[in-house]
Amino acid sequence: MSALTSEVKDANSPVARWLRARFPHHHEVQADYREAVGPARVLPSTAVATGTQGAAIDWWLRFLVDPAPSVRLAAAGVRTRRAPCRQAGLELLHELGAIDGENKAFRPIDPTRFADRSDEWWARACYALALLVELYRAPVVDGSRLMRLDADSRAADLLALANDDEVADLIAMRDLAVERLLPALPSGPVSSGSTFEGSSDLNADADLIIGGVLVDFKSGQGGRPRQDGSRAATLARADLDQLLGYVLLDYSDSFTLQTVAICAVRFGHYTAWPLTDLCTRMAGRPVDLAVLRREFAHLVRAELPAFRRESLAARVRRPAPAT
Repeated sequence: MSALTSEVKDANSPVARWLRARFPHHHEVQADYREAVGPARVLPSTAVATGTQGAAIDWWLRFLVDPAPSVRLAAAGVRTRRAPCRQAGLELLHELGAIDGENKAFRPIDPTRFADRSDEWWARACYALALLVELYRAPVVDGSRLMRLDADSRAADLLALANDDEVADLIAMRDLAVERLLPALPSGPVSSGSTFEGSSDLNADADLIIGGVLVDFKSGQGGRPRQDGSRAATLARADLDQLLGYVLLDYSDSFTLQTVAICAVRFGHYTAWPLTDLCTRMAGRPVDLAVLRREFAHLVRAELPAFRRESLAARVRRPAPAT
């Protein structure tokens, strides 16, 4: 099963084409976002692996906001056995309280149990969880740092995989989030890593839902460096499509979402859009979300699988390059 994040980045996907046909007006939303966010406040060194780093700070922010976050995706990564460090992963999950001594019972963790741990431990633990999730999500893991470990590795070896620059960068992003982002979040019930009714048709889980607001954490650096080294914020069309996709995959409106938001972590900026306003603005007219959810459900249940089957068949039929 494909993932929402992949489909919205593929211009040929029926998901991306449908969203851009139903919601064609995105340029003003992007321009307003860039102007409001301002320059990046925390930029990584060249020693930072930004992809894994983004997933790592997502984990840390969930732990700061959600009193009972789940690490099920990291556990799913361990269970794939795609890397030789299964024992190290299980040991870390056990230390976090996510599994019992027999590695059977699985439960949410209590971040307050680790309030006395150092910032470095938190950064390394979140980075390790991000690496474990990659075992579940990434199509190729041969180059993963997890391959440096072996069957005898322990949790301490797993925690050592983040380099010093990555640890410092994660701490700096956490500090900025505590100062500028977390105070901007609404109050209300909290759920992190939430899946939707449609997640069984198209793999998708939201970073955070709090008080009827769906929040997506983004840790990108923004546009190209300017002459002074600063970077301006960017908002890709795929980022907007991802937010809309989450809303539409909630087929029966079980989360009663009223607002979608982006936390631009490196910029320390929280941007929220009332859902009705954003949809109307991007569609160019009022929309009926119930109707659009039904259309989207048909799309991901029927049209998307057919498209993927045909794409696979075309690749199989394609002749091998001449030697």
